[in-house]
Amino acid sequence: MKHLISIILFIGIIFIAGCGQSNENKGTNKDNNADLTPVKFALDWTPNTNHTGIYVAKEKGYFKEQGLDVEILLPGEVRVNQLLAAEKADFGISYQEGLTQARSEGLPLVSIAAVLQHNTAGYASPKEKGITSPKDFEGKKFGAYGSDLEKAMMTTLMANDNANVDEVDFITTGDADFFVAVERDVDFSLVYYGWTGIEAELRGVDLNMVYLADFSDKLDFYTPIIATSEEMISADPELVKAFTHATVKGYEFAIEHPEEAAQILINAVPDLDPDLVKRSQDWLSPRYQDDAEQFGIQEQDRWQKFADFLLENKIIDEAVDVDQAFTNEFLPDK
Repeated sequence: MKHLISIILFIGIIFIAGCGQSNENKGTNKDNNADLTPVKFALDWTPNTNHTGIYVAKEKGYFKEQGLDVEILLPGEVRVNQLLAAEKADFGISYQEGLTQARSEGLPLVSIAAVLQHNTAGYASPKEKGITSPKDFEGKKFGAYGSDLEKAMMTTLMANDNANVDEVDFITTGDADFFVAVERDVDFSLVYYGWTGIEAELRGVDLNMVYLADFSDKLDFYTPIIATSEEMISADPELVKAFTHATVKGYEFAIEHPEEAAQILINAVPDLDPDLVKRSQDWLSPRYQDDAEQFGIQEQDRWQKFADFLLENKIIDEAVDVDQAFTNEFLPDK
């Protein structure tokens, strides 16, 4: 009986010690999580393959390796540039055109990496419309968002092709579905091939594409980009560096492993069409870095040309110091 009691007491002591160790481990894990710096990252649009590197960096633990706990904010009524300027987000997806305009209006935003090295936007139209060059825009209906920049870009392309933009009928369609719009209301619209073009392939819709960058080097601007604020850079440059390094690692993974990266995005956002994500990722992955020496790098010349274009076309009223608008300093050394 004494032996039995001794055994029970011994087992009890081991159990209590084990629980204590378990609780201690839980406490350590909790403390480790608490040590992570919270970061808010704002998306510009519904999650898509422009954003894959962010989701990869989160899923693969690249942000945690840098001591960051990144929360991805879905788009709402307030746009990314305004969220960054108001310090409601720390980083976000923006565009060179939007960021340049924001700086001209006094919002001190900075691009820290290019998501795509070259502009993949172009004028898309069903093949039967016969639109293969800017000259073919004449006499056609264009589905527009309604911005002055749209007309300025089209004017430049058409002038280079000895065509007249006044012969184009601008129809404001806003965010209307491209496929519905070209069936019912317009002949062509501006899209990113990496998403809408790939969707067209899946739908069996043959498109003609007139890419902006093919007809004017002024319009080979960086879109999209990853942006932050001057305040963030000034207040915590080490955090900016940590975030950028993890993000670059995420996109480099997507470049090398498009299939796995696509699945990470699909798992994170189950509402997305898996076939569209996979096909889009295959198309986009080699275009993240493209011909650049490393992912994310930006050139002063391209920022200057586009800023000059905006000023010449009165899209902005004040010249922008492009050296303040972007930086490569937070990219990893290669």
